[in-house]
Amino acid sequence: MAKKFTWKIWLRPNRLTTDVENDYIAEVSTAGNTQRNEDVARSIVEARSELRYDTILSILHERDAAVRSALLGGSSVQDGNVHLTPRVAGSWVGTKSVFDPAAHKITLDATLTAELRKALGEEVSVEVLGVQAEGGARINLVTDVYIGKPNGTIHPHSDIIIDGEKIKIAPDNEAGLGVFFVATDGTETPIEFPTSENTPKRILCRVPGALVVGQTYTLKIVTRFTSGGNLLKAPRAILYELTLEVV
Repeated sequence: MAKKFTWKIWLRPNRLTTDVENDYIAEVSTAGNTQRNEDVARSIVEARSELRYDTILSILHERDAAVRSALLGGSSVQDGNVHLTPRVAGSWVGTKSVFDPAAHKITLDATLTAELRKALGEEVSVEVLGVQAEGGARINLVTDVYIGKPNGTIHPHSDIIIDGEKIKIAPDNEAGLGVFFVATDGTETPIEFPTSENTPKRILCRVPGALVVGQTYTLKIVTRFTSGGNLLKAPRAILYELTLEVV
């Protein structure tokens, strides 16, 4: 039976296994197209719902608040797609240990529901588009200098190294350009200080202190830089494919 959806993927060299040849990772071509409450509300309206867009959007926002309140209160929450479970991560030494923000982290575990796992297996096929050309603008790795490893975690006020292709922020001092950390609600926080290194293949900058420990962010670079020292007519956004967790 033909499947209803097809995920088209590109293969990219795995930068984390430099000692292994011919090793690739898959990137879903549409992964950067994040759907938010506004998009969900429009989809419901387009399905000929009798409810108005504004009403649906308001209900979605109210649901977000109710779910957030339940999670903050220590309850697990499950909907039709995801089961969220509160967890405190870290090592505890001795039976009289107390919570230490430097050693422990308040977080959540997300698990797919049986319904969503079943749908993924039955309704989604995968089409390999081939190996993605290396010439495009992209972010390859983000390394927190404090940790020294590109393991997906960052620290507030710590320097990070961003390796990539065509990521130089140019031209200088143009409004709207730079490095941003995008929260799950779409809020964008720019870096606090000018980059100390800004080249087509590497940027060295500092993580904003305003980022919330325990939350995840998407790194975004906005620039008009392109090859040959030329500038694009309009800025383009380059997103890191992995989310970064603040610890």
